[in-house]
Amino acid sequence: MNVFLALLIKIIPLYILIALGFIAGRKLKAKKETVASLLIYTIVPVVIFNSIITTKITFEILLLPLIFLVCCSSMCILFYLIGGRLFNDNTRNILALTAGTANTGYFGVPVAIALFGEKCLGVLIISFLGFTIFENSLGFFITARGSHSISEAFSRLLKLPTIYAFIAGLLVNYLGVNPGENYITFTKNFIGVYTILGMMLIGLGLADIKSFKFDIKFLMTSLIAKFIVWPLLILFLIYIDSKFFSLFDNSVHRIMFLLSIVPLAANTVAYATELNAQPEKASLAVFLSTVIALIYIPLLTTILFK
Repeated sequence: MNVFLALLIKIIPLYILIALGFIAGRKLKAKKETVASLLIYTIVPVVIFNSIITTKITFEILLLPLIFLVCCSSMCILFYLIGGRLFNDNTRNILALTAGTANTGYFGVPVAIALFGEKCLGVLIISFLGFTIFENSLGFFITARGSHSISEAFSRLLKLPTIYAFIAGLLVNYLGVNPGENYITFTKNFIGVYTILGMMLIGLGLADIKSFKFDIKFLMTSLIAKFIVWPLLILFLIYIDSKFFSLFDNSVHRIMFLLSIVPLAANTVAYATELNAQPEKASLAVFLSTVIALIYIPLLTTILFK
């Protein structure tokens, strides 16, 4: 119980940031598009680059983004098919996107640091690149539902600076280049900014909603995908690895499981808005999953990480 309360106390500030984002959106007229652009094109690339150059890279570690990319894509396709039996509009498409994504960065990073310390950051960043690639490839295709061509989607992926930051980080790591202590100390500040703006982005998304649409069928299905199917899938993969392959140690398994139980991705709201794919439903689902995570994550980590 002491571990549960300790983690709960560390998570609560993230929800204060959501509230501040909501207030900034409603009272100060702050725009989520501006914050999203700052994150995507400046802050996230620096966080990814810095984390990779300070991580010991192995073949096994490089498998992690591929594993999560396959998991994201499988979940997306599965719930796209399920959505076809439940919905007659593009709710099916946004359901598929929400099922495949997770708030691995803005939410996952601070929670992982609270649980495991900053030593986990490199493995975590490399892992959630799989989610990022999914969001900007198959996730984008499914959400667009034919209104954007394959070439447009690939063009979007190629413009994503996180990909180049990842490649540059691997190159610097491989060459053994030391950027210096001053650089490492300075760029550590970006992690805090990354979390603050990322969580405020959820509040900004809520502030833009004029009227909430409570689609119980959509909410229940997306939350089942996030909090039941995802953890079971990752636990199965962890079991297979432990039993037959032993590619990853226990610390990596814990990070993998944590990424399976974080809430729905804040970026889902941005995609839904851009593609006019039920943005109100997406915003409400992301918010509710984040509320559930307040108790769900401390509870499961307390039980399984003893």
